[in-house]
Amino acid sequence: MAEIKAVPLGAGQDVGRSCIVVTLGGKNIMLDCGMHMGYQDNRKFPDFTYLAKSGPYTPYIDCLIISHFHLDHCGALPYFTEMCGYDGPIYMTHPTKAICPILLEDFRKIQVERKGDSHFFTSQNIKDCMKKVVPVNLHQVVQVDDELEIKAYYAGHVIGAAMFHCRVGDQSFVYTGDYNMTPDRHLGAAWIDKCRPDLLITESTYATTIRDSKRCREMDFLKKVHETILKGGKVLIPVFALGRAQELCILLETFWDRMNIKVPIYFSTGLTEKANHYYKLFISWTNQKIRNTFVQRNLFDFKHIKAFDRSYIENPGPMVVFATPGMLHAGLSLQIFKKWAPDENNMLIMPGYCVVGTVGHKVLTGQKKIELDKKTVIDVNISVEYLSFSAHADASGIMQLIRQCEPKNVMLVHGEGSKMEFLCSKIKEEFQVQCYMPANGETAVIPVQQKITVNIAKDFLKRKTAKEHGESQSKRHRTIKANNEIPVDGMLLMKNMDLKIIAKDQATQELGLEEHLLRFTSSIKIPSSETVEEFFRNLKTDLSERFKGCSIERLNENSLIVDSIYLKLREVEERQTNSIKHSLISWRLEDEILGNNVLEFLTPTSASSDFD
Repeated sequence: MAEIKAVPLGAGQDVGRSCIVVTLGGKNIMLDCGMHMGYQDNRKFPDFTYLAKSGPYTPYIDCLIISHFHLDHCGALPYFTEMCGYDGPIYMTHPTKAICPILLEDFRKIQVERKGDSHFFTSQNIKDCMKKVVPVNLHQVVQVDDELEIKAYYAGHVIGAAMFHCRVGDQSFVYTGDYNMTPDRHLGAAWIDKCRPDLLITESTYATTIRDSKRCREMDFLKKVHETILKGGKVLIPVFALGRAQELCILLETFWDRMNIKVPIYFSTGLTEKANHYYKLFISWTNQKIRNTFVQRNLFDFKHIKAFDRSYIENPGPMVVFATPGMLHAGLSLQIFKKWAPDENNMLIMPGYCVVGTVGHKVLTGQKKIELDKKTVIDVNISVEYLSFSAHADASGIMQLIRQCEPKNVMLVHGEGSKMEFLCSKIKEEFQVQCYMPANGETAVIPVQQKITVNIAKDFLKRKTAKEHGESQSKRHRTIKANNEIPVDGMLLMKNMDLKIIAKDQATQELGLEEHLLRFTSSIKIPSSETVEEFFRNLKTDLSERFKGCSIERLNENSLIVDSIYLKLREVEERQTNSIKHSLISWRLEDEILGNNVLEFLTPTSASSDFD
């Protein structure tokens, strides 16, 4: 029994620093290499010591796959490649490769320039890291080496996000990264083949959540924003640079147009331009509506949404501001929050998941005083609303994906342990498959039933019917022929659990054997009243009755043909015992097929057979 091993170096019963190492058919594949937004110490990166005590790590990993550009999935990549010494291949989609270094550089500036983290990676590290990346297209089968192949599928979530199907021989697994089974205003829904992998590794951020209708959430969002600005308050919406930001911008832009609202909407400086550039560059990754209207106008060229300047924080009057990052753990969104949080007329709308340890998570759990450091304490009087516009699959979406690809086993990552347990039980109950949820550093061992596949060359299986040969048709006996020519001898050859049919001469050459013939001798009882001549004649009659439709003829004194079976009788020796005459007859098979029924007829149980 073969097995697949999977160990999370991050995101095991936790959200953040996604990094899972899977051993499949002797290959080690690392899936994502993210950072944890809730930690500032060495826990912000995955624990690579599970691979080896120290780098370089290239001998331990055959390839690294990045599912999308969010920092909890790619934030540790330059650290792993340039500072820990991984020099192997890295795979991601084209949009991810384009956007990833921009977000990494923005975050590097925050960590180094504002927080003084001297052990962080440098700008040059990011550039050198991205040179190692091999971009892939959706549905493109990429041959990593002679045995390992990967294939990317559309995951929704953010532009460029992909699920990956990895295969070695007849063993395979699917890694989802983050995905969304519901289409939105600018992206389509995730989709994958019914590929029936041995293991599905799926995120479980919303393992116990069933969202209400998207329409209801949008109406609720617009209502709360409108009520706040009508009373003169300010609305802060922390978002990631690409993804939900564009979704909510399209929603507010449409509402502002319809209601003729003049209150300003701002977006973090520079990000609007970057978003427009990449959405235009990778328009094929958006949904059908965006693609259809893009020729007439770019939906991301907003007329009501302007670039934000830090000086606007002190401006009086209502406004709506989209600011990064999305979890209030640093940057402009945290700076604005510190200024606006004491005012009860203002509103904070959290549209996505917040990792434990971030300011966003503390606010959502109801803390009224948040200590950033020994000198800074924030009084939280601002109205706080959590309206999930997260692009993660909810519980029903996860179940939908499992139905779609029909895995033999499921493993949950990127979620909270207590919620995973609930979803695990539901998966086992509905799909009757084993479900795993290993913690960080814990290895899940998934048994896989060993399969042996037979590869038969296409021309080897070509057959000609009896009608094409001008012969009578037979359903009981057919001959495998190569290239529609004369019958050939075929042999089954097994190599590394791969079974294939090849020509006899090729097999003997590969195995280093000399070709030889086996001759069989049987004793057949013939009544003393029958001569050998009569025996041949009667044998032909009996065969004709037993195998109706077969062509049987005697070539000469010692040869018979039954269909394409050529029996050459080598020796005939008659013995007289009382009234029974015995004939010892040996034959050899000139063709590759001798039907069992014929063999049984020629060597009855009463006969003694041996190798001659």
